[in-house]
Order: sequence, then C-alpha cells, then structure tokens
Amino acid sequence: MTPSETLRNVRRRAIEEADAYRAGEDRPLAGYAATMSTYAGTAALLVTAAKVASTEVPERPAWQDLALASLATFKLSRLMAKDPITSPLRAPFTRYRGRTGPSELAEEPRDGTFRHAVGELVSCPFCLSQWIATGFVSGLVFAPRLTRMVAATFGVVAVSDFLHFGRTAAEQATGESGDD
Repeated sequence: MTPSETLRNVRRRAIEEADAYRAGEDRPLAGYAATMSTYAGTAALLVTAAKVASTEVPERPAWQDLALASLATFKLSRLMAKDPITSPLRAPFTRYRGRTGPSELAEEPRDGTFRHAVGELVSCPFCLSQWIATGFVSGLVFAPRLTRMVAATFGVVAVSDFLHFGRTAAEQATGESGDD
C-alpha cells in the first residue's frame, strides 16, 4: 500500500468514526481537535519560553496568587463569554439569542466546523476558564507583579458583582426597591 493510499484509508476511517460518534448531531470534531491542538501548542510554547528564558518557576504557586487568579479567571471568563461589551469579539463565531441575566447575553455557535467549535469556546465561561487560567498562571511566571495587578482588578470586580447580587437579593427579600 502506498503512503497516499494509507493516508486515504486513515482519513476515511476518521470520517467514519466521527460520523458514528455524532449520531446525527452537529458535533464539529475537527474544529474541537484544532482548538485542543491550539491550546496544547500554546501551553508547550509557554513552557519552552520559560525554559529558554531561564525563568525561575516557583516550586508551587503561593495560595494568595491562586486565590487571586481564581477570582480573576472567574470574572474575565464571564466577561469574555457573556458580556454585551465583548460581543463584537464573539460575533464572528456566534449568533445573538437574547439576554440571560443582568448584563449577560445568550448566544449560540454559528455553523461550520471551526466556526462552531470556536463559537462554543468563546460563549462558554467554563470553556474559556482553562485558557484564561493558563494566561494568569503563565503571567505569574513571566511578569508576576503586572499579572497580580491585572488579576487584582478582575478579582475586585468579581467581588463587587457578588456584593451587587447580594444587595439585590436582600432588597427582594425585604420588599424594598434599591433603584439607586
């Protein structure tokens, strides 16, 4: 069997497996594979850059940095995936479907293998969290002071959001209106 015949057989088999997996649903496996490959390549590049630059990587992150990065990742992933202001970034990959809550939009991925996969990624705060957390943790290795400042900003906004929701819940529980 020639290399081109082998390649055709592998491709045919991959298509058959993907079709069997989909069970009639729209599951853009090639888009998911490309997205995973992009993430893995980015992570490998960051590790390589740290080694080449002889950057001092701590044995383990400080718990304060992890807590701050966690809050910041939460806020930034919601901001990127749901906020009306960031909708122009998602628009090439999603369709607007309405509102889901205070300052949050409902969107669905557009058609197309790669467009759909990216649309799912950019409209899902849980999906974006992996990418954003990688950015914050890498930032703590390469530029810790600046990363802590950026993370602190998003962390403060996340706590502020919780306080706003808490106040709204308290007002609703007491029947008072807080239109201020």
